[in-house]
Amino acid sequence: MSDRTLHIGAGLSLPLEAVTQTFGILGKRGVGKTHAASVIAEELLEHELQVVVLDPIGVWHGLRSSADGKSAGFPILVLGGDRGDLPLDAGAGHLVADFVVTKRASAVLDLGLMGKGDQARFVGEFLERLYQRNREPLHLIIDEADAFAPQRLYPGIQRCFGAVDSVVRRGRARGLGVTLVTQRSAAINKDVLTQIEVLVAFRTIAPQDRAAIEAWIEAHGTEAEKRQLLGSLATLEVGEAWWWSPAWLELFKRAKVRRRTTFDSSATPKAGRAAVAPKHLAQVDVEAFRTELAQLVTKADQEDPRRLRARVATLEREAATAKQAAPATKVERVEVPVLSKKQMDELEWILDRVNMATKDCTEKLELARSSVEQIVADARKAIARVHSSTPMPIAVRVASAAGPGDVGRGSSPASKSGHVPSGNGRDPVIGRSGLARMLTALAQRPNGLSAEQLGVRAGLSSRSGTFDTYLGRARKHGWIEGERGALRITAEGVAALGTFDPLPTGAELLDYWLRELGSGGAARMLRVLANVHPRAMGRAELAHQAGLTGNSGTFDTYLGRLRRLELIEGKSELRASEELFG
Repeated sequence: MSDRTLHIGAGLSLPLEAVTQTFGILGKRGVGKTHAASVIAEELLEHELQVVVLDPIGVWHGLRSSADGKSAGFPILVLGGDRGDLPLDAGAGHLVADFVVTKRASAVLDLGLMGKGDQARFVGEFLERLYQRNREPLHLIIDEADAFAPQRLYPGIQRCFGAVDSVVRRGRARGLGVTLVTQRSAAINKDVLTQIEVLVAFRTIAPQDRAAIEAWIEAHGTEAEKRQLLGSLATLEVGEAWWWSPAWLELFKRAKVRRRTTFDSSATPKAGRAAVAPKHLAQVDVEAFRTELAQLVTKADQEDPRRLRARVATLEREAATAKQAAPATKVERVEVPVLSKKQMDELEWILDRVNMATKDCTEKLELARSSVEQIVADARKAIARVHSSTPMPIAVRVASAAGPGDVGRGSSPASKSGHVPSGNGRDPVIGRSGLARMLTALAQRPNGLSAEQLGVRAGLSSRSGTFDTYLGRARKHGWIEGERGALRITAEGVAALGTFDPLPTGAELLDYWLRELGSGGAARMLRVLANVHPRAMGRAELAHQAGLTGNSGTFDTYLGRLRRLELIEGKSELRASEELFG
């Protein structure tokens, strides 16, 4: 290795950090896209950096041989396809990802013999597991990327698209870089495309494909650069492209990609000529890889829930047979419950409801205690008036002209009812009860909340007797005004509440609500939407990412809670509230 740069073409080199960066190689068929991606792969492999190619059309095996096919290329493992060292099963995506991470092996994953559905299944499982486990530099090259991250999400592609989206958006933190290659710029998902760091634009003619490139430019470049690039896009030579990285490299360069040093297995076959195959390939230790994969398969089989259930059933049958053969021997049957995904969702929902019911009972006990204390306090005052010759002093509060949001923190005027605020400025009637949480929620939102929104923020059911009791008490003291559709805290309510913490803003506000929501499904849904903000998600994709069932009542319950808290927006397409990112 002569230096620490990747030599792409005359006057064009990239730093080694390209291994964890994102590239989008776009252009019409036959202009050199796969050739350019192969050169990037050659340079990374030359510097002993890990490369994995997702090859849906079976044209990447040439990395194993020299350009003329007469000597060795790179010792990169080829899995699947007509020329694979080992076969590739559509259901083995997670196993292959474990293998890639464990062995740190560069590989071409040839999906050419799989159908469209199996390709999407494999890529979804592979990328999900790779994103979860990888922590070292690894560059993914996804050829025909529009097949795995299409603009229009058809049934069965959601998981695959979500995995590609995660790797492109957040993969760098996991050591993952990505090169997306497509001849259908208009067909690749724009939410994914706009996230790439380096645009590599080859000759493009179709108006819809030019529009996709223009959309990237509008998000990243200037008007002058846009005119220059688009003006020359239709006349670029084969192998020539614009390389544009406004932020990372501050690069805007028209350059021609160098010749490959490995065999061009993606070359279009010529009419009347026999297909040329490389005569010499770099050797790889296939048996070692076969052994490693076999061990991973064995481990996965041992941990497969279906196989575990079958094993339990076998043991139960053996135990029953043994009992019949030896009646005197008592055989104790052990039940091993295996819950389905739907049952787990329902169990989680029930636990949430139990927690809410427990909280409601606690509130009622606290309310009863508070009421008893109030009765005792009033009785003591009455007794004191009877036995005292001196009239009881009545604290008088002068009403402030300021609104609820303008009352200073820590002020301690007496309340309307004659109660004197405690040391922290809070009326003792409020204490730390649900009433305190209701007033705090309204103080944090001085423009008002509906009864339902207030109940959710205060951790109470707006239809419960406890809520109505607290609301009645607050109205009696003049602390809350308005109808149930728009309840507001008054200046007297702010004064009686005393010191309270305002809602945080931005990232701290998001963290606040995630803590408030706990560890249940609602928190997971909010976290998923926050991670992809400002992109919206459909119900099915959100449910899958949050580990829930999209058509279940449990999902609808969590969704309703997030809506009432105003933490999400949208109907069929859901996104996290803009307020969480202010």
